[in-house]
Amino acid sequence: MLGALAEKEITTPDYYPLSLNALIAACNQKSSRDPVMDLTEDKVRDALSSLGDKRLAGPVSSADSRVTKYEHRLPEVFNFDRREAAIVCVLLLRGAQTPGELRSRTDRMYHFEELADVQSTLQKLAQREPPLVAMLRRQPGTKEARYAHLLSGAVEETSVPAPEPVRQTTSVDSDRIARLEAEVSELKQKLAALEEHIANLVASR
Repeated sequence: MLGALAEKEITTPDYYPLSLNALIAACNQKSSRDPVMDLTEDKVRDALSSLGDKRLAGPVSSADSRVTKYEHRLPEVFNFDRREAAIVCVLLLRGAQTPGELRSRTDRMYHFEELADVQSTLQKLAQREPPLVAMLRRQPGTKEARYAHLLSGAVEETSVPAPEPVRQTTSVDSDRIARLEAEVSELKQKLAALEEHIANLVASR
């Protein structure tokens, strides 16, 4: 959920902060998530409460909206720069990943010119006190080490699944599916904003 809030602030700023319905849609998004989740409203409220206790997220006070909206507070707590925010966000959304995977998957949030830039950012996060990421042991048959975030505590490496082999494809269909998934995600955000607008109109009568 924290990753979903951070992602939407960067990729869809016009719809951020998020209403509860928009946050549920973001958490249950089918693309750019591993694992894909199906959270209920109660689960999302419980998670918001837990994040609030840690000062990592909470409601936004606004006189312009009658619907409560929520924001993350990672910058206040950790003082991330844009590179660090992008790396942590993708690790929250997709679990342990290699530097190469992170470079590809953070592109909508921050464009890393070189793989070395990703590695140096990971090193900075790992050298924080306490550390915010950790490098996992290489698994048999893999060439690159993976990194995981530590915002939920230490990672038990036995519980982290090995990444699926990356299938290289230049299929037009694959590109089309990716574009459709992005469009569906954006439409869900717009629908949530429309629902909020209707709720404001009803409440003002």
